[in-house]
Amino acid sequence: REAPIPKMLAPCLLRRVVLALPLVFVVALLLVEPVRSDQEAGTAIPAESRPCVDCHAFEFMQRALQDLKKTAYNLDTR
Repeated sequence: REAPIPKMLAPCLLRRVVLALPLVFVVALLLVEPVRSDQEAGTAIPAESRPCVDCHAFEFMQRALQDLKKTAYNLDTR
């Protein structure tokens, strides 16, 4: 006949399970390969037709400068 679990052992086992579950979850997330949107069939844009990162940054800065000029003009006219 098996002996019952001692009173001190049960909380210890419970604490280990509670601490181990998040660790197992994090490890599982790290091992699973994320699904990226560019992996969908038919949505990949060839590198030759995509603008470079510098071009995106330049366009963004141009738009931001235009917005600032409009805002300054609107404040001046008030």
